[in-house]
Amino acid sequence: MAQDTTKPKPKLELAPYQIIVRPLVTEKGTHKATRCNAYAFEVNRMAGKDDVRRAIEALFDVKVVAVRTQNRHGKPRRSRNTQGATKCWKKAIVTLDPEHRIDFF
Repeated sequence: MAQDTTKPKPKLELAPYQIIVRPLVTEKGTHKATRCNAYAFEVNRMAGKDDVRRAIEALFDVKVVAVRTQNRHGKPRRSRNTQGATKCWKKAIVTLDPEHRIDFF
């Protein structure tokens, strides 16, 4: 029996500014920010929850309590005779410690 001697690929290390693409400032997001101290961000699709936590803590100097992620599928779009779709993206909802806040404005 032959053993698999291939080494696993090292995980690609992303810088904090590469992980966080943009904050999602919506009416629902601002409501969650004021009520639950939770903020939504579009993040890199390769980033995991730990990566998002480290990036938010490094960029905004806050304490993160929880990170929830969603893989959002692209929506179908049509322009005249051509079919297409918007890109797939990843959303992260970050809950902060009650004594920390992020000000986008």
